[in-house]
This record gives sequence, structure tokens and C-alpha cells, in this order.
Amino acid sequence: MSERYQQYFSANRDHHLNELKELLAIPSISALSEHKGDMQRASQWIADSLKKAGMDNVQIMPTKGHPVVYGEWLKAEGKPTVLIYGHYDVQPVDPMELWDSPPFEAVIRDEKIYARGSSDDKGQVLMHIKALEAILHNEGTLPLNFKFCIEGEEEIASPHLAEFVEEHKDLLAANVLVISDTPMLEKGRPAICTGLRGLCGLQIDVKGAKSDLHSGLYGGAVQNPIHALVHILDTMRNPDGQITVEGFYDKVVPVSESEREEYRALGIDEERIRQELGVPAFFGEKGYSLLERTWIRPTLEINGIYGGFQGEGIKTVLPAEAHAKVTCRLVPDQNPDEILELIRKHVEKHTPPGVTVSVSFFDRGRPFSTPIDHPAIQAAGRAYEKVYGVPVAYNRMGGSIPVVETMGRILDTPVVLMGFALPSENFHAPNEHFHLENFDKGLLTLCEYWFELERSLS
Repeated sequence: MSERYQQYFSANRDHHLNELKELLAIPSISALSEHKGDMQRASQWIADSLKKAGMDNVQIMPTKGHPVVYGEWLKAEGKPTVLIYGHYDVQPVDPMELWDSPPFEAVIRDEKIYARGSSDDKGQVLMHIKALEAILHNEGTLPLNFKFCIEGEEEIASPHLAEFVEEHKDLLAANVLVISDTPMLEKGRPAICTGLRGLCGLQIDVKGAKSDLHSGLYGGAVQNPIHALVHILDTMRNPDGQITVEGFYDKVVPVSESEREEYRALGIDEERIRQELGVPAFFGEKGYSLLERTWIRPTLEINGIYGGFQGEGIKTVLPAEAHAKVTCRLVPDQNPDEILELIRKHVEKHTPPGVTVSVSFFDRGRPFSTPIDHPAIQAAGRAYEKVYGVPVAYNRMGGSIPVVETMGRILDTPVVLMGFALPSENFHAPNEHFHLENFDKGLLTLCEYWFELERSLS
């Protein structure tokens, strides 16, 4: 099967890359209202591509935000159904001056395609469409039934997708949910992600006097909101990196020693990573490796802190207020709402006299994990190994994709995270790119996977 499909994809490579360039030229930035028209254009482009590939019942379905594109092929009677999820929206491109080429004019350099959305997630979405198109062209049919759910709000935390999925559970019902929006371990080393950390965020606002005060007249007699904020934040973590918020770790599910051994066997070069990051040393909970700290342990991080005079030189004031933004990455079975409430109580308990403090809650998403031994995941591993010629790695990710847990829970279906991007491809940053080696091999892997999955689930 592989040789025939290799010939097909080789013959159609330029055509497929030109189509990808068309899609990448649409500045579908979901976070910016001025791009609402571009979001419509991108959704229409995806819908047209699904139709050309042979999908039926293709719809651009409205939500309270940007639309969802749906399509299906349900002619494999008696066979299981796969739901493929992806997103057509992209991150903003700032700072523009750091791009080596215009972010929405895709260029190929050194067998990498550079443009916003090339790896996250337009390139991977198009691969799914083209893989099924290839199978239909070569076989006249598909080994399984397929549905597509391609949304336009992933980069703004999918605020309307849960409601959409709840309303359309029957339409989206499937035996397996497959998502390609995660990275491989490194070049030449494919990985299937079996766990994602959850997320919750908050802002702490500390207020003192009704206005800034002269530090000579009132310094030492009036509480300084910045000092108060620093004190509050400092009580949240000890020098060993452990989080000291009461109850924070209570529901953390311990990871088995066998899984930790699998991570050690990956042979990650921590010293190389340290040098690449330019840090003098790593920091974190004692007793855990770099991978464990970023994959299986929860965090509490200060993402921003501000207040008082920010200009050149010195201004001798006691600021009237100070602010901090804090996020936590969560692991099974931590509940983001419960964690936020624990932090709010901690802030109240440790607020010094002389200031008032308020806490506002922001983004939240539940952690996700899935068993490695599920037949759908093992089939994905075999497909990777056939094409890449190396054993697949089963890993977790430190990042958060709330939609994964949301869709898996609402639809009550196993989730397979098989991505083809590389961690070094600058997604969310200037000069985002996608290695065409993985575009080529990814198409073959997906074709292999659908036949492997049909055999595994039959």
C-alpha cells in the first residue's frame, strides 16, 4: 500500500502545497475582530476542500462566535466512525519585525514552509483532508466512516465549542476522536500524546490609598501595595518549587513508576535543552526530572506583575495599586474551579493589613489522560512505525488543549492525539514553519492509520 500512495502523493505534492499556501494566505486570526471576514473566508475554504475531497453533507455551522465546519463520509456500512477535529484559526502575528517573510505569504525554505498557521494547525488539518482524498481516489471507498469538526476558536480557548458539541452530540457521535495538533518528540521521532495538563488563570488586584502617595510623606506609615502583593505571591511556593497553597496537591493522581521509567528511556538530553534555552540551571520540584516537571506535575506561575512608576529614572511614590496575573497547569484529577477557589482562600489568608485585595478568575480547562493500551492508540503507533521506521514514543504534554478533554467527555469517546509538528517550529511565534518531511510522511502515516484502525476495531 505504501509504495502506491508514495507515488500518488509525490505526483500531487506541488498541487497540495499550493493549496496549503492558499489556505495559509487567509489571515484567520480569531482573537481580532477586524478579521471576522477572514474567518468566514477560511471556513468556506475548508468546506470547499472537504467537498472536493469527496465528503458529504458539508456545512458551515454557526456558533455564538466563529463557525464550525462539518463534513462526513458515512458509506462504510457496519464499520466504526472516526471524528477528526482541527482548527482553522491562527494566532496574531506580532511582533511583525521579527518575521523573515510576510506571515500570510507562505514561502518554502530548506524544505520548510513558513507562514502563520503552517504547523498550528492548518497544515495538519489539510493533511487529514488530503489523506482521505487519496484513499478515495485509489480505492474508491474508505475503510471507516468519517466525520470532520473543524472549528475557528481554538486559539481563543474554544469558548463556544462545548455548547456546540452538546447541541450536536448525535451529529458528532463517533467511536474514536482523532486530533493532530500536538508535536512529535523531535525530528524523526514520532510521538502519541496520552496526556495534557489542564489550566486555570486568575488576576490578583491589590489596592492601598485612593491615589499614589509621596513616599517621603507617607513611606513607612502606609502599606505599599507592591510590597503586599510580593508577600502574597511569595507565600504560594517554597524555595524547592513546591506549591504551598493548602489542598493544592490533594487530588493529584500519582504516576506509576513504570510510566516514569518510560520517560527516562526516551533519553532526553536535559543539558542540550538547558543550553538552547540559555538558562544557568533548571528549577523545580525535587525528585522529578525535566520531563516529569513539565508533563506530570502541576505548576503555579506568575505570568505578569505590574504597578507603580514604570518610566525612566525614579519617581518617589507609594503606588495606589498593584496587580499580578497567575496561571496553573493542572494534572489528573485536579479540578480547575476547585484550584481557583483554593488560591482565592490562600490570598485572603495571607493578605497583610493596610490593603484590600480582589481575585478575578479567567481561563480554565481540565487535564486529560488516556490509556496507552487502547486499540486506537496502538494502531496509531503501528502506523507511525511503518512510515518513520522507528518505535513511536508515548508521552504527555505540559501544555493545555481544553477542547480535548471537553470533546472526549461530552462525546464519551477515546481521543487519539497524533501530531506531526515539531516543538521547534515556532507556533505562536514569529517565523512559524512546518517541516515538509513531516507533511510528506504524515500523509502516508494517516493513510496507514485508517487501515490499521479498521483492522483493530473490526
